[in-house]
Amino acid sequence: MLSDRYGLALTTASAPARDAYVQATDRALTFYPGAIDGYDRAIAADSGFALAYVGKAQVLMRQGDVAAARAALSFAKAAAAKELPVGLTERETSHIRFFDLVFAGETDAAIAALYNHLKAWPRDALVVSSAANPNGLIGGSGRLGQKHQIAELMDGLAPHYGDDFWFVSYHAMALSEDGQLAQARKKIEQSIATNPNNAHGAHGLAHICYESGDLEAGRSYLSSWLATYPRDGFFYGHLSWHLSLFEIQASNWAEASRIYHDAFALDRHSGGPQQKVSDGAAFLWRSELAGQSRDAAAWRALYGYASGSLPRPGNGLADLHVVLTQAVMGNDPAVDTRARQIEALAREGRYPSGTYLPMLARGFAAFERGDFSGAIEALAPLAGENERIGGSRAQHDLIDFTLLRAYLRANRPEEARHLLGARRPGASGVPVLGIEVAR
Repeated sequence: MLSDRYGLALTTASAPARDAYVQATDRALTFYPGAIDGYDRAIAADSGFALAYVGKAQVLMRQGDVAAARAALSFAKAAAAKELPVGLTERETSHIRFFDLVFAGETDAAIAALYNHLKAWPRDALVVSSAANPNGLIGGSGRLGQKHQIAELMDGLAPHYGDDFWFVSYHAMALSEDGQLAQARKKIEQSIATNPNNAHGAHGLAHICYESGDLEAGRSYLSSWLATYPRDGFFYGHLSWHLSLFEIQASNWAEASRIYHDAFALDRHSGGPQQKVSDGAAFLWRSELAGQSRDAAAWRALYGYASGSLPRPGNGLADLHVVLTQAVMGNDPAVDTRARQIEALAREGRYPSGTYLPMLARGFAAFERGDFSGAIEALAPLAGENERIGGSRAQHDLIDFTLLRAYLRANRPEEARHLLGARRPGASGVPVLGIEVAR
C-alpha cells in the first residue's frame, strides 16, 4: 500500500495521486502556495481518494472559504462510503471523523478525538497542524492553560518526529508561547537551518524574537526572509504584520506604514478574511496607542469588509478585531449586538470563551468613547485571561496595551505601573504613548 511522507498508509492505488497528495501536504504544512492545486491533481488522478479531499478542505477553511471547505469534506465522506471493498484504513477513517468534528465546531469532542487519534497515529501531521498552533483547535478552545497544554502535547509527540524540520518549527512555537524561550530558540534555529523554506519556521522565529525582546534579530530575519517568500503565500501578510510590530517598537513609523500599505492593508493582504481583519485592525489600533494619528479611511474600509465577510460571531480572536472596527466607527449598537450574540451562543455551549469577549468588547467601546474609567472597569478584571480568545501572546498585547493606555489617560499611574510589572519578562517593548510616567 502507498504511504505519505510520514509513513502512514493511503488508500489509493494511484502513485501519481499519492505523489500529488504528498506535495500538496508539504505545501499546506509550510504555508507555501500550491496546496489546493496539488490536492486537485491528486483527486483528478483518483476521484475516490478521500484524504485528498480532507487536505483540500483544511486549506480552504483557513483561507476563509467555509462553504467550499465543508463541500470538500462532504466529498471525502462520500468517497469513504463507497471506497474499495476493504474500505479505508482505521487511521484514515479516524482522520476524517476528527476533521468532521472540527468543522462542526464540536470543540470538546474534537479535542477528545485529537488525543485518541494521536495516541494511535502520532505522525499524522495534518491533524497535529490543526491543533498545535495558537489559532488552532486547542487555541480556540476558550480554556485557560491552553498554551501549556499545547506545549505538553508537542513534547509528547516529539520522539515520533525526530529532527523533522516542520514538526520542530511547530514545537518551537508551542514552547515559545509557553514561555520556554531558550528551548524554543534552539529548536527554531535547528528547523530553519534544516529547511528555511517553511513559513512556520519564519513565524516561529518572529514570535521568539518578539517574546525575548530581540528587536534587531527579528527585523533583520523577516526583512530578508520575506524577500524570497511568494507574495501570494498565505503568511506573507501576517509575517509582514510581525515585521511592522518590530518597526513600531523601533519608532520607525515611516517604515511601519510602508510595510502596512505594501503588504497587509486590506487590498494587499494574502491571508483569509479573519487574518485580514485581525492584522489590519491590530496595526491601526496599536499605532494609535503609540501616538500616531488615526487613518480614518483605512478604518472605514476595514469596518465595511468585516461587516460583510464576518457578519456573525465565530472565532474569538477575529471577533475581538471585528468589535474593534465597530468601536472605532462609533457603532456602539453593533458592538452590543455582537456581544449579545456571543452571550447567546455561550449559553448554548457554542462559544468556547463564554462571556469573556462581550466584556472585552464593552471595554473597547468605552475606551473609544473616552470613558477610560469605564474601559478599566471592563478590562481590568479580565487581566490574565487573554488566552481565552485564542491567538498568540503578541496578539494579546493589544488588549494589555489598551488597558495600560486607559490607566494613563485616567491618571492612574500606579495601576499602570502594576500592569507593567506583571508583563512577561524579556518581552518586546511597550510602544504606548505616555508610558514613561509609569516606569
